[in-house]
Amino acid sequence: MQYLVATDGSDVSNTAVEHAAREASTWDAALDVVHVLTPDAKLVEGTLVLPGEAEAVDHGEQTLERAREVAAETAADAGTEIDVATELLTGRPADAISRYAEDAGVDGIFVGHRGLSDEQERVVGSVAKSVVDKASVPVTIIK
Repeated sequence: MQYLVATDGSDVSNTAVEHAAREASTWDAALDVVHVLTPDAKLVEGTLVLPGEAEAVDHGEQTLERAREVAAETAADAGTEIDVATELLTGRPADAISRYAEDAGVDGIFVGHRGLSDEQERVVGSVAKSVVDKASVPVTIIK
């Protein structure tokens, strides 16, 4: 078995990593941890500015390393070890996560959901809800 967990480094995302690691430990499954690089654009004096690519990659790698640590600690607390692979993805988060899941042939996806207000979700959407719509495997949403 193989599970996928997406992380953005938030507390709820780390909770999703913990939950996925416990499930992977229970079912002797491998765990793929992904982070989607999405540069935050800023409007500076009328010009769209994206942060440096190296900066985004460094942040993504730090996020993945922390998630790997969380997964390993959670598995150790359960008295097991799990195989944890990490991958930086690019693109729209829900698309990138569901595409990776399909390509890797994972058996399930875990994502965190921050629980934005209804108004905020209408404006920015919800990655977790979009992953559910796009995925071809079961998705567990962690709050």
